[in-house]
Amino acid sequence: MDVLRPTDPARIGAHRLLGRLGAGGMGVVYLGRTDAGATAAIKVILPEYAGDEEFRTRFRREVEAARKVRSPWAVAVIDAETEGERPWLATAFVPGPSLAEAVARCGPLPARSVRVLGRLLSRALSAVHTVGLVHRDVKPGNVLLTVDGPRLIDFGIARTDDATALTATGLVVGTPGFLSPEQASGDGTPPGPASDVFSLGCLLAYAATGRPPFGSGAVDALLYRTVHDEPDLAGIDDTELRALVAGCLAKNPADRPTARQLDERIVEDAQRGSIDWLPEDVVQLIADRSAAMLALPDIEPTVTEEAVSAPSGRRRFLALAAGGAVVAAGGGAFASWRWLRDDPAGSTAAKSGERAWTIGVQADLSGTRRAAGRAQERGVRIAVERFNSRKEKPFTLQVKALDDAGDPGRAVKAAEEFARDRDVLAVIGPTGDAEATAVLSVYDEAMLPLITVSSLAIAYAPRSKKSFFQAAPSYAVLSQPIINRLVLRPDVERLGVLLDRAGGQAAYMSGYAVNLFTGDLTTGTTCPRVVPAGTRDLGPVIADMLAHRSDAFYYAGDEAGAARTARALAATPFKGPRMAMHTVMGPGFIKNAGDAATGWEFTAPYIDATAPAAKVFATAHRRRFGSAPAHWAAEGHDAAGLVIAALTAFPKRPARTALVARIARSTYKGISRTYAFDEKQNLVGGDAYLYRVENGRYRFVGPAPKAGT
Repeated sequence: MDVLRPTDPARIGAHRLLGRLGAGGMGVVYLGRTDAGATAAIKVILPEYAGDEEFRTRFRREVEAARKVRSPWAVAVIDAETEGERPWLATAFVPGPSLAEAVARCGPLPARSVRVLGRLLSRALSAVHTVGLVHRDVKPGNVLLTVDGPRLIDFGIARTDDATALTATGLVVGTPGFLSPEQASGDGTPPGPASDVFSLGCLLAYAATGRPPFGSGAVDALLYRTVHDEPDLAGIDDTELRALVAGCLAKNPADRPTARQLDERIVEDAQRGSIDWLPEDVVQLIADRSAAMLALPDIEPTVTEEAVSAPSGRRRFLALAAGGAVVAAGGGAFASWRWLRDDPAGSTAAKSGERAWTIGVQADLSGTRRAAGRAQERGVRIAVERFNSRKEKPFTLQVKALDDAGDPGRAVKAAEEFARDRDVLAVIGPTGDAEATAVLSVYDEAMLPLITVSSLAIAYAPRSKKSFFQAAPSYAVLSQPIINRLVLRPDVERLGVLLDRAGGQAAYMSGYAVNLFTGDLTTGTTCPRVVPAGTRDLGPVIADMLAHRSDAFYYAGDEAGAARTARALAATPFKGPRMAMHTVMGPGFIKNAGDAATGWEFTAPYIDATAPAAKVFATAHRRRFGSAPAHWAAEGHDAAGLVIAALTAFPKRPARTALVARIARSTYKGISRTYAFDEKQNLVGGDAYLYRVENGRYRFVGPAPKAGT
């Protein structure tokens, strides 16, 4: 919960306000409490909507209908004011994590859990549809899991069946990935109750598999697949559940069951007050979140301007599904330099007749990302050489590097060569997302540990992921420090997010994550814009974003587009904070942007050679290669150190499967960060670093800000 601002009211209706719960495109949501102690979530409509008489008419009608919803599984409307200067709506306050968070943290739900969830939510939708409402945004983020069952929340874009749409023709309202075909087509046809059933089917598929049934990626491609392609239900092995979900996802609305029919078809059931149908780890998450949210503060006065002048404590993030607090994995913690100290007297050669222990490096050494690939290879070589220099080393290592040139086809061939070489115990790489996706099945089949430090994809193609470790924060996790830097400040209310398709899939993932989590996890709002690849003049779209009151700016695209954006923004009166994704941090940005580059900032997953933590490594790099380490070198060194530390735990040469298990449960303190992995072998924690353009160069600022700092 966030503190109240000087412009916030102290009381709304019978509720004294405790703080801000969040904000969306239509209003601000507060946490309120009556004198009797009852809590409520109160949405106050923004002035631009409050002054629209057509909106007020619809709002009155919706409030009247929502008051009639009677279901223990739908959040109740308990009070409202439709005629005042600022209309508002109060619903019961529900503590607990969202379904999206539960699946992200604990994994897909068992079939029985999904069936029970489907039955209870179908009852909620049935109650909504009975009073003439259509929710229109049924998604995992709008389902809260509580100690006595799920709740369908957020009727913020709900509408009566006969209400006049307030959106422009062709505008899609809702969340891509959980929209019905009739919504995704954008033809202006008002969605009916069957649309909610389709969205519920998407939600249940997500709960069962951990991914939306029509995939992810560019919004237009996602909408196209929703309208034209069959859903991906791989992973739903339960025949009954698969048929149930498939029925909800029928393209023709008339072929879908109604919410009431869905309720009748599902055999599984649970009483209110029972959560034994959920896995233990989800139950624990519910208990922890409920305890935290119910520990409400005493009512305090609105804070003064002085109290919010610094970012510290202005906003507190809810737990982010893409990564949160660092926890120590079991299996032993290793210090970075224990086995990597200099010892010139040591031998670097294997003993006669000794079978080599090999660490592989698969990297782009000659393609577009060769600078990163070569830096990582050098980091690995330094780690291995420093280990080999120790007198007391239990074995001798060597490095085998293969160049995939950033090409997925060559990447597969390199992976197959490593898999056949039984001396290779682990591989560091690949450099990019496309190559990593292409080789996962090869490494999994061989159970050969694969550790990447620069493939940052939020999700990869379906795979078992038995041997893959993403030892770097994904684009979703990197969105946290970006939002912290841009939005957790007293002068920012709305973040402009410019997604330039010229940056490819990486830009899409970064821009999407920043836009999504800003609205979900802070009290700020966003103004997102997407421009097609090849767009040269970005001035008009930037002017539009500023006209919509963007007071901070984030660019996700390529190096050339970032320079054009910087120049266009410099031509306006805008003086607010501005950032771009780290992939544009090349010499071309500063050269082409000129003076307009000054002040731009970047949050990156790699540390700089000037950082105190990198001092010893930087010295070793200069001695070995005659230059300071480039970005990604320290991370390559860390990945090798992680493998070496795990290897030293074995009394003899380990099998690959044993090494995978050892890495999975180890904690390793490296140069860039502490490395530990969750049960899905994703990196725990989101350490990142801040850079800023000053005096025509990139200056390392230090660790990127975390929430509350």
